[in-house]
Amino acid sequence: MIELVGIHKHYRMGEQEVRALDGVDLFIGRNEYVALVGPSGSGKSTLMNLLGLLDTPTEGRYQLNGRDTATLDDNALAQVRNREVGFVFQSFHLLPRMSVLDNVMQPLVYRGLPRAERKRRAAESLSRVGLGNRLDHRPNQLSGGQRQRVAVARALVGEPSLLLADEPTGNLDSRTSAEIMALFDALHAQGQTVVVVTHEPDIAAHCHRTVRIGDGRVVEDRKNPPRAAAAAAADDGSAR
Repeated sequence: MIELVGIHKHYRMGEQEVRALDGVDLFIGRNEYVALVGPSGSGKSTLMNLLGLLDTPTEGRYQLNGRDTATLDDNALAQVRNREVGFVFQSFHLLPRMSVLDNVMQPLVYRGLPRAERKRRAAESLSRVGLGNRLDHRPNQLSGGQRQRVAVARALVGEPSLLLADEPTGNLDSRTSAEIMALFDALHAQGQTVVVVTHEPDIAAHCHRTVRIGDGRVVEDRKNPPRAAAAAAADDGSAR
């Protein structure tokens, strides 16, 4: 599904060249549940932007669902991004003057679908995240966790092959964070490919695989233990 080979991303800052990514190789298969972790400045945000087709590499090959993204012009990239990638951000990015339903309908506007079809799909997506009874509410009438659920519904409405979440619990308390991660767990169990960018170990533990980025490179790529076993081990350690 996702294949990165020899990915470099360099920037010029005055006289200095910044190597944000410096030779990244990464494969993510369909229906994987992956955490991208690393400290600030490690390159994980740059990698997320490349995965989401918000940026292009300086060097290397990125194939998404068998398509070489380097062959696409800006318009084609935008079309692929709209169809293949669903984004969930830390700050929700909801339009405050629109209803929840209209917010979720927005990605479908660019596909030229009739309003009735957009409305049907958006209502289904909101029901999927447990907000089928909040269609007419405005974002400011919802809790932080509910607003993030709306953002997830908006990301899912176009039936993307990749759900890409950037620090999705960063603005939430621990209880609400657990609820949002349980939602991602359920979506993955339903077959959705999910990539979560996070600096929080307990959030990364929900994923089945952790890819650690450091100095623009993949420094660790490991499978996570099942959460039940990890929790039992943590409890055992704390009891000693």
